[in-house]
Amino acid sequence: MPNTESSTALNLLSKNSSGASGDSGTIVWQADDGASSVRDAAVKQPVSKALSQIADAPGVASVSGPYTQQGAAQISKDGHTAYATVTFDKGGTDLPKSQVEHVMDLASQARTSALDVEFSAGVFGGGVTISELSEIIGVAAALVVLLLMFRSMWAAVLPVLTGVAGVGTATFATMLLSHGVSLSSTTPAMGSLIGLGVGIDYALFIVHRHRRGLMAGMRVAEASAKALNTSGRAVLFAGLTVVVALLGMLTLGVGILSGMAVGAALTVVLTVLAAVTLLPALLGLLGHRVLGRRQRREVAAGRFTAPGEPQGRWARWSVLVQRRPKAMVAVALVVMVVMAVPALSIRLGSADAGNNPASSSSRQAYDMVAEGFGPGFNGPLLLAAEVPDAQAQAHLTDLAEELKTVDGVASVTAAPMRQGQDVGVITVLPDSSPQSQKTTDLIDHLRDDVVPAAEQGSDLRVYVGGVTASNADFASVLTGKIPLFLTVIVVLGFLLLTLAFRSLLIPAIAAVMNVLTMGAALGAIVVVFQHGVGSELLGAGSAGPVEAVVPVLVIGVMFGLSMDYQVFLVSRMHEEWSHTRDNRRSVHMGQADTALVIAVAATIMFCVFAAFAGGGVRVIAEFGVGLAAAVVLDAFVVRMALVPALMHLTGTANWWLPRWLDRRLPHFSIEGDSDSGSTVQPAPQATTPEKQDAVSRW
Repeated sequence: MPNTESSTALNLLSKNSSGASGDSGTIVWQADDGASSVRDAAVKQPVSKALSQIADAPGVASVSGPYTQQGAAQISKDGHTAYATVTFDKGGTDLPKSQVEHVMDLASQARTSALDVEFSAGVFGGGVTISELSEIIGVAAALVVLLLMFRSMWAAVLPVLTGVAGVGTATFATMLLSHGVSLSSTTPAMGSLIGLGVGIDYALFIVHRHRRGLMAGMRVAEASAKALNTSGRAVLFAGLTVVVALLGMLTLGVGILSGMAVGAALTVVLTVLAAVTLLPALLGLLGHRVLGRRQRREVAAGRFTAPGEPQGRWARWSVLVQRRPKAMVAVALVVMVVMAVPALSIRLGSADAGNNPASSSSRQAYDMVAEGFGPGFNGPLLLAAEVPDAQAQAHLTDLAEELKTVDGVASVTAAPMRQGQDVGVITVLPDSSPQSQKTTDLIDHLRDDVVPAAEQGSDLRVYVGGVTASNADFASVLTGKIPLFLTVIVVLGFLLLTLAFRSLLIPAIAAVMNVLTMGAALGAIVVVFQHGVGSELLGAGSAGPVEAVVPVLVIGVMFGLSMDYQVFLVSRMHEEWSHTRDNRRSVHMGQADTALVIAVAATIMFCVFAAFAGGGVRVIAEFGVGLAAAVVLDAFVVRMALVPALMHLTGTANWWLPRWLDRRLPHFSIEGDSDSGSTVQPAPQATTPEKQDAVSRW
């Protein structure tokens, strides 16, 4: 995070550093209780041989081991644990994976029944990758849900095919984008997670409307055009809201988040394009095969499905909401508030190897180091100091002595300064782990109290840095920017819905409901990952702080997805209101007509998100759990109960817009050339071309 104290410290440390500039990693070994020490010949000989081979391995710049005078401190006080640091001559994507794996193979040769050898996270931990199994499970589950809904293999395959095509195209586009924009390693995985969910859902809405047209007697081309002019418009508008919410992250001014936002927005754009270009072409090729056999026989016989009063369990549920709106509002609010309450205790930070699955090598290395050298050894604080003169150097020496008396400090090491050197370094080991709140409090105490007192009366300037301090700064800065981000996307969403539905109350209700949904999503993340309820079962490690980037991304994505359901639900209500001017009927018909497709769409998204939650990568698992919980609550509690109940209570005020504002706002229609508002009249039996044309016009 630029313009923070930790980034200033990093710049000073970089200025003062020398030597290899490539990536580095740590090899940790521990003798079991039967061996007296890692200094024993039975341990030292094979390890020294392995370290010597590693030093001569391709791509290795240096090896700093414990079996030298300079490396004596790399052996724990009890003698059971030691470590070596391997520095490569290249870093990032320039470092061949084969060279890292070769080093790991050489080190593993020293492993015996009496000696455990493990590797730290970082260069030895690999990048952020998602198992292809997660995507396969998500797509397979979506296919099953679509089969149960449509009872037609072709109709079920089309949304999946469209979603996969959009995500596949977006993957290649993201690769191209990475040449011009810095992207996080989680960007492709997050793009797949979002793209599969929205891509399949958007195609589902269009296929559903197309099938209704065919069953009403329309020709294939007419049904496809009608579907695009109604559901297609809603898809475009819904996709726009998701893109707006994602690009709202650009207001945060954080480079890594901006790259992720642009990558995810690009994925949504391409899935929308697939839904309105590729999908209609496929519908034209397949003709009536998107219908089930029974439906095709009825259409061939001229028995068309007439638009009428909705039937079935969702229609009965809509009637119940209409009859008892106050009770529905009360129950739904209780559910959403209970789910959102844990979010009030959210603690942002950065998970490290201590949160990895217990079976992973990086977690075992982390535990071995913590056991041998103390919990703070995994996250030392590096104090970088500007020392322009002798007086400042004297104050720095006094600071090093003062730090030894500070509560929460396990040890202090001041690097000796050479003649002419103007940057000093003090290493502080906390007595708590990097993720502990005690460590964060220690950082604040050093910056606010200890360091300013030491600087007084001199030109000494000290900055608290290191990875742990950088993570704390990152979380702090993002937390401070979330209110601005939330305000931007809520205001933009309000304006878009006002334009779409010519109303002030509906956008206001949507804004409040979306905030409730975001709270529920964060609440689920806190319970699972911060409190550790089920995180090990997901392969995401133990309890720990929530990744600082997760709330921002969940808020952006979930706001867009919540707006999707709001658009599909209220657009049908608005269509009915335009014809009848009856609020009770409009809300009832809109809910009853769209409930099934929204429920199926939410179930598909839940399957996709839940599949990613079990992918074994903590940050992606947090996205998956938060979005899966939020999408279910948003669809089944908020859109199917809370919003319709509130709209029944508010009556015709739902559709009020001041005349002066109505004249000034641009007009556009999400519904397109909507079906007739007289939705209770039966369709004619089209046994002649004239009657067929009448049905087509309907």
